Order: sequence, then structure tokens, then C-alpha cells
Amino acid sequence: MTTSPHVRTPAAELPSARPPLVTRPLLLRFVTVVGASASLFLLLSVVPLYATASGGDAGLATGALMLATVCGELATPRLVARFGYRWALAAGLVLLGAPALFVTAWGGMGWIVAVCCLRGLGFALTVVAGGALTASLIPAERRGEGLALAGVVSGVPSLIALPLGVWLADRYGFLPVSVAGGLLALAAVSVVPGIPGREPCPAKESAAGAEGRIGGGLRDGGLVRPAAVFTVTALGAGILVTFLPLAVPAAASGVVAAALFVQPAAATAARWFAGRLGDRRGPGRLVLPGLLLSAAGLLLTAATGSTAAVLCGVAVFGVGFGVAQNATLSLMYARVSAAGYGTVSALWNVGYDAGMGAGAVGFGALAALTGYPAAFALTAAAMLLPLRLARRP
Repeated sequence: MTTSPHVRTPAAELPSARPPLVTRPLLLRFVTVVGASASLFLLLSVVPLYATASGGDAGLATGALMLATVCGELATPRLVARFGYRWALAAGLVLLGAPALFVTAWGGMGWIVAVCCLRGLGFALTVVAGGALTASLIPAERRGEGLALAGVVSGVPSLIALPLGVWLADRYGFLPVSVAGGLLALAAVSVVPGIPGREPCPAKESAAGAEGRIGGGLRDGGLVRPAAVFTVTALGAGILVTFLPLAVPAAASGVVAAALFVQPAAATAARWFAGRLGDRRGPGRLVLPGLLLSAAGLLLTAATGSTAAVLCGVAVFGVGFGVAQNATLSLMYARVSAAGYGTVSALWNVGYDAGMGAGAVGFGALAALTGYPAAFALTAAAMLLPLRLARRP
């Protein structure tokens, strides 16, 4: 018996429409992303400049910020489990913004370090609690695309705020910039109550067990493998930001400025592409290409005397780094329940910050022995060590 062409297919058999990605709660969350990112990057180079102008150590200011950030990221999952995403996010924005208002109140290095430590803890809360909150607001079948969009939203303010802060400080002084940086984070607190979020539930947290704790995450190979690969790619990011201005001949300062724009721009675009592709074919398939492109880009950059090689190298690295960012984070979220989102966010962000810091410190020691071109080439080769992990993340 044949079926009439006019018979309708039951609604249950029709392919379901993709759930909406950009919702009001996600837009409110993006307001907090922009506030935190703009506040951090507006002062990221300005505070070290202020420390130097006050007779202090610029490196100590940045080091205190990054150390406090990593420590805060390790502690945040427990705070989230106890108090909830929204409380942690709001507290992070306050800690990021309020101390910035008073960074120029005293000029001593002790005061500057204290402000940087408080802001580092605040930023840790915003990225870990906020990252987990973002993941909870994105449909699972569109997670890669949603995380890519979140990356774009946080990346654009950083591209603008970093050079803008230095320009404003040079033109108007340190105080207006510090006040602006503080107010950007504090203003974002107002939207947090409108964001739906998972509130703490002791019974559920107890049942979640190790999945909701950072120690349990470190014992989970399904989380550690992609996190380790991403940490290695982050080494290259820390190296480029710190040493490219020193490695490229002084006469080519314009090349450095262009390169430091091309790399994050390429990473942002690649992160978006990887998110869409990962939703269709699985993020695990993109981890290896991300690692290989990152290493290849750093190898090309070894030709520091060639403008074309430097620009091409940072572009290739940016693409690989953006792919690795999205693929590893999407894969890690896919391997846990909602109770583990905070742990995933913490592990991934610790890998990011620790990788950048270790890359800068280690590369400096290596370059002192070999010179910059050889150090770039050797680091690119060393980035291939987790090749086995990247093949089966």
C-alpha cells in the first residue's frame, strides 16, 4: 500500500528546530563579560606604568595580579558550590572594580600590589563563576558556537581597552583611567540579579561528589588531557605578548604593533569558526589541528627579521590558538554534568593563565642562552610533546 503524498508527517517525526542561542539571560551575562574584560584590560598596562612612575617594579604589579588570579581560580569552584554562580560573579565584579578606584590613592609598591591582588581575585571569580554560568545558559547542541560567541564578546573589549588605557593615561593621567576601570566593573553588577543561575543546594552538591571539586577534576583524564593541550598552546601566547616587541628589530616597531593586533584578531575569528564546526563534527577532532597550527605559527615567527614571516606566523598561531581555545573548552564541558561546570571553568582558566606565565618566564631564560630565533624554534618543537594527548583528547 502506498502512502498518499498529501499525508502529513506527524509533528513528532519532524526534525526539531535548533534552540535559540542569544537569549535575554545570555545578553545580560554578556554585559558582565564586557564590564569585567574592559575593566581588566583598561588597567592591565596602566598599573605597571603607574608603579614605575611611583618608583616601583612594573613586573611585580603584573606578577601579583596573575598569581592572585591563579590562586582565586583554584578556590572559586568551592565558593560557587557554596554560594552559587551569581553571588560569586557579583563578588568578583566588586573586587575587580572597587580597588581600581583607589589605585592612585597611595604611591607605595605595597599598596599597588595589594590592589592588584584584590583585582586578581575578583577577575578569577568573574571568569570561573561567570564561565560556568555562561555554559549553563547555552543549549548543549550549540555549546561550541555559544562559547565562541562569548569569546568574541570578551575579546573585542580587550582589543580596544588595552591600547586605549595607555593612551588615556598618557593624555589625562592615571586617576581618570583607574576610576573608569573601576566603574566599568561595578556598573555590570547591576545586571547580575536578572541572570538566572543555579543556586547552591547542599544535598545536590554532596551528591555531585568529586565532579564539583578541583581535586576531582585533576584526577579526571577526560578533563586533564584537553586542559594540558590547551596549556601548552597558551605558552605561545604568553611568549608572543611578552617577547615579540624585544625579538623584532627596533626599527620594525610598526610590525610589532600590527602583529599584536593580528594574533588576537585571528584567534577570535578562529574561535568562532571552531565553535560552529565543533557543534557539527565534535570538538575533539579540532584539538590536534589547533595544537599543530599553534606550533607551526611559533616556528614561522622564529624568522624575526622578516616582516612577512612574523605577520604570517602570528596569524597562523592565532588561528591555532583560537581553535584550541574553543575545542578544549567545549570538550571539557561536554564531559561533565552541570555540577562540574565550575571545575571545568577553573581548570581551563588556570591552564590559560599558568601557561602564559610559564611561557614568558621559561622563554626568557631560554632566549638568554640561544637568542630569540632559536628560542622560538625550540619552543615550537617542545609544543609538540603532548601530540599523543591531542590525538585522543
